This record gives sequence, C-alpha cells and structure tokens, in this order.
Amino acid sequence: MNIKSFVEAHLPQAPARVLEVGCGHGDLARAVSESGYEVVAIDPDAPEGELFQAVSLEEFATSAPFDAVVASRALHHIPDLAKSVMKIAGLLRQGGHFILDEHACDRLDDQTARWYFLHRIGEADAPGSLKACRAEWEADHADLHGYATMREELDRHFNELFFSWTPYLYGELANVEEEQERALIETGAIQAMGFRYVGEPKQGHGARFGHGLALCMAEPTVQTTPLQPLLRRSAAR
Repeated sequence: MNIKSFVEAHLPQAPARVLEVGCGHGDLARAVSESGYEVVAIDPDAPEGELFQAVSLEEFATSAPFDAVVASRALHHIPDLAKSVMKIAGLLRQGGHFILDEHACDRLDDQTARWYFLHRIGEADAPGSLKACRAEWEADHADLHGYATMREELDRHFNELFFSWTPYLYGELANVEEEQERALIETGAIQAMGFRYVGEPKQGHGARFGHGLALCMAEPTVQTTPLQPLLRRSAAR
C-alpha cells in the first residue's frame, strides 16, 4: 500500500482538517488535498503554495485543532522528540489520529547488515567490508531517533490503533524490490527497518486550545489578607 492510500485509510471523511509535519517537497500534501481534505503542510524548507508554511513544528501555531496529523519519515529527524510528540497530541482533537510512516534505524542487526552490505557491492560508494558498512550506518544515523525512542514517546501520549513493520532498505538498494524485502522480513531472514503507526491522543492529551490553554498558562491566583488589619489585631493582643 503506498503512503497516500495508507494515510487516507486512517483519515475521517473529507473535508477533515489534516496537518502534515515535515512535508518535504509537498507531494503527499498535494495528493491528500486533491482528495478533498483541508491540508496544512509544514516544513522549514516547505515549497511555496497555499497549502504550505515554511516553519518548524516547534514554531508552528494554529487557532483550531486538527482531525489528523501525518508525518512521513520526518519524526526521527526532529531534535526535541519529547516536546514534539506532546505538541502533536495537543494539536489533535480528542479522537483524532496521528498517522506515522517511519524508519527504524536502530534495528539493523548483524544478519540484516550482512544482507544490506552484500546488496551494495558494486555501487560506486559501497563500503569495502561488512565492518565498514556497519560503521557507515552508525555514523549516518547517529543523530536520528530510533524506533525504541520514538515508541517510548508515542506510548506516553497516544493509544495505538494500528501498527505494522514495513520494508525500508529497498529504497536505498538499486537491485532490490519492496516485495523481495517484505518476503525476507516475513520469513525472519532480516529485520524490518520501517514501521507504520496510527494512534489517538490519550484522555487529556489532545486539543489544548481555547479556555483550556488559557487556564493552563495563567498565573496562579494567591489569596492575600490586607496587611493593616493584621497589624491592628496583633497590637490589640
């Protein structure tokens, strides 16, 4: 199932309000918009157009909640993961969906690394050994969030509605098709390096708007007693 079909399978009926985080060139946002959804797509390098805002998730502001938030291979790049996942939950109405298509870079075990390395032989920039391949992978993914870290934050704010492991490495290998990788995953020959997830905000984690937000941010009110009556009562004792 392609990414558009996966996303729309978990959206409410159009015209629902949808936010895409990390929209890149905007292909998915445009495709979902063409299906009748009200789409807002954000990315610091977002393209021009009425759907798009060149802004980070941290800087993004809106006055109304969304029916769904979509992130396709973007969440693992976001620097402050904990705050970002909390914000995404707060941007959703209660019962809204967070729809995620992601990379699980921390699942590259020895067996999967060997398969990946053997299929890179012959590439112009292929590493010269399995050890070099592993070292290159670790360096390339050092600053990215792995599945375990992302899952911890998702479980903190969302209830899972859907989950599946998916192929990922075929996108980096010229001689492997998606279905070939999927078959190997299903037999246990290699690890799945991608996943898809849908969750809804846990009770009290969604839609931080309007009066609720104002109350959360308001300075606490402290009841005080005027000083002069206290002094008079003290002197009378």
